Amino acid sequence: MGLELYLDLLSQPCRAVYIFAKKNSIPFQLRTIELLKGQHYTDDFARVNPLRKVPALKDGDFLLAESVAILLYLSRKYKAPDHWYPQDLQARARVDEYLSWQHTAVRSCCTRAMWQKMMFPKYLGQLVPPETLASTLAELDRCLQMLEDKFLRDQAFLTGPHISMADLVAITELMHPVSAGCKIFESRPKLDAWRKRVEAAVGENLFQEAHAVVLKAKDMPPLDPDLREKLKLSVQSLLY
Repeated sequence: MGLELYLDLLSQPCRAVYIFAKKNSIPFQLRTIELLKGQHYTDDFARVNPLRKVPALKDGDFLLAESVAILLYLSRKYKAPDHWYPQDLQARARVDEYLSWQHTAVRSCCTRAMWQKMMFPKYLGQLVPPETLASTLAELDRCLQMLEDKFLRDQAFLTGPHISMADLVAITELMHPVSAGCKIFESRPKLDAWRKRVEAAVGENLFQEAHAVVLKAKDMPPLDPDLREKLKLSVQSLLY
């Protein structure tokens, strides 16, 4: 069996892995794990990833979790073009810097913005206090400002003149609040111009394909009641 990627394109890290593999013509078998159906809780999936999270990778007998580790593995094994993760020490350090920062910044507030604005009220039947959502959206705005000031600055992409893994991870995160109706690019022309450059570099068809699921999330049918209660317990931390 060749390379297998366990993904749900509702997940932003999964979208980054999917786009990277497709853009770089990496052959893989897609194994869809539907988070909203609780498929990541199954014993079969736990044998692939005991963390019960996606994305996950299976390459023969080799198993790997965590999106950044998977991206780096794919980049190295399949010798992706240098701009994704440069050999130059300082250029690579810039990519590492963003990938290290984003977990507790952009990823955190984008995930909470989507869940608080859309997923909790629509799918879990749980109202989010207005002050909680307002605080999350204010934090999101601060993160976007830092993204512009610290990383993008006056460059074409987050770490220099060419697209890198940093841009791919960032754009897939930012599409999370967009899917919930947050108009995060409208008042930020610099960030909007960057988004268009990233889409063009990736390929608009591939970008739209990868984001089709999340952009239609607001139209998905209600969850099964039993699964709804199970999910509530696993995502309560996203309310704070």
